[in-house]
Amino acid sequence: MALTVSAAALLPLSATASAADQGDVAAERVLKDDVVLTAGPGGLAKVRETIVYQFAGRRGFERTFPTRTHDTVTRDRVYKLGNLRATSPDGGPTKVSATSGDTQTTVKVTGGQNLTGRRTIVLEYDLRGAIDTVGSVEELRWPVVGGWKVPVDEARASVGGGPIRNVNCFAGPLRSTIGCTQYYTNHTHTRGVYSQQQMLAGEYMTVVAGFPAGTTGGRPLYERRHNAATAFSVNAVTASALLGLLVLLGGGLGGLYLLRGRDARVVGKKAAEGDHAPVSGSEFEPPDGVRPGQIGTLIDEQADVIDVTATIVDLAVRGYLLIEEEDRAVTGRLDWTLRRLDRPMVDLLPYERILLDALLTGPGGTGLAAVKLSELGGTFATRLAQVRSAMYDDVVQQGWFARRPDTVRSRWTVAGLALTVLGIAGTVALAITTEWALAGLAVIIAGAALAYGGQYMPAKTARGATVLAHTIGFRAFLERGALPDGEPMASVQRIALFSRFLPYAVVFNLVAQWAETVKDAGERAEGADNLYWYEGPAEWDLSKFAESMRVFTLTTSGSISQSRGL
Repeated sequence: MALTVSAAALLPLSATASAADQGDVAAERVLKDDVVLTAGPGGLAKVRETIVYQFAGRRGFERTFPTRTHDTVTRDRVYKLGNLRATSPDGGPTKVSATSGDTQTTVKVTGGQNLTGRRTIVLEYDLRGAIDTVGSVEELRWPVVGGWKVPVDEARASVGGGPIRNVNCFAGPLRSTIGCTQYYTNHTHTRGVYSQQQMLAGEYMTVVAGFPAGTTGGRPLYERRHNAATAFSVNAVTASALLGLLVLLGGGLGGLYLLRGRDARVVGKKAAEGDHAPVSGSEFEPPDGVRPGQIGTLIDEQADVIDVTATIVDLAVRGYLLIEEEDRAVTGRLDWTLRRLDRPMVDLLPYERILLDALLTGPGGTGLAAVKLSELGGTFATRLAQVRSAMYDDVVQQGWFARRPDTVRSRWTVAGLALTVLGIAGTVALAITTEWALAGLAVIIAGAALAYGGQYMPAKTARGATVLAHTIGFRAFLERGALPDGEPMASVQRIALFSRFLPYAVVFNLVAQWAETVKDAGERAEGADNLYWYEGPAEWDLSKFAESMRVFTLTTSGSISQSRGL
């Protein structure tokens, strides 16, 4: 004999109870939904809804009311339900609860047991916000029936509260323009009567009644919508924050002018003193005895790679190095050899000593007699930071800056970035929770301005500004690329002058102009096919030097700053 076990018997008890609680929703329906709505003073409407519901094993039902619509980008129109209560003359559910969502409020009416058959439930509630002034009438518009999860066989409604001037009714989706089965005013024009047959689940019957102006004094209710538009709105708080930002930025610019403007004033005063050819007899000296690397750091307040390259050229000119250009036809590539010369290093500045040692020290710490420029690629970059740091220390020791420019920039930049990050976090938090997000945006702008302005915060001392003024005149002399008026200079003297000032021309990017001073020296001086500090390959002469030096400076800057990849 076969043993047959029903599927229901295999379900846990809790699952069986849950299924019974849900009931057969498909078999349920609203047999009749009859609503009486009475508008009163202040736009308060009293609603009494008599529902005849066909149950099929569930404990209750639920209805959805549209209680919020988007009126504009920044505000919503809201409808407020209150004083919800339910009664039943025949044992229907009477426990009422309401849950508000984004645009809807769901009202649940439940009882203590599963129900079958028809039950009558009277649902009552107060409604605010359904009346608006349209032209010369007060118009009440409300979906009195609908939002059910089950079909509705018959829906009826009655609206009163004063003289009725006009009525209308729509059935179907919430925004439907399809008229109801029937709608009219009674013979005394004091009530609007509406009806609709056979509504599907989720459909509504929306009634419209027009009262004479001033009948109820009702007005629509609006709430400010919290979104991106409102979060970044201008109000007292955000306007004050933005005004404070303007004051802060204005004060920052004023402070920056006091710091940087001092540079400009001293430079302007001293520029005339520095605008003269730095030539005195047979001695050729840069303004105030300033070295090329120092000038580069002084001008833009940064120890750039080109400043280090100019220092390498200067070390060669001063007899510490010999630069040998290799014959490209022989080696197959363009390269130079930096050869150490035997000369005491007594007059070298600290950053120059570090640079010379870095160039001519092998990986194991042993000294080298020479090094090819191509061999510096990827190995010198770690020492470059030490050289640049020493250059910053030098301009402070010279008394041109009170503090290291890179340290000043870093502090202001870090402070600005920290303020920007704080502003971003604050803006996000304010945008989510309040309408003061512009205040956080003001902090972001202030932080970004602080980080950007920090690049201009290093200020020269009066002594540094004076040296800069002389440097401006010296640069003008090099830009002209011509020797001072007077007796023609011998080729050897011309070459010496050219060599002495060439490192400064490298800093100022004026090698081509300055090379004009010696372009014919090879023709007028015996043995002038090379410089005492620079040796070219065979068939090379000074007419090719400008191009050789241009390529050398570019190659050197690339080699000493190149990091070796993994």
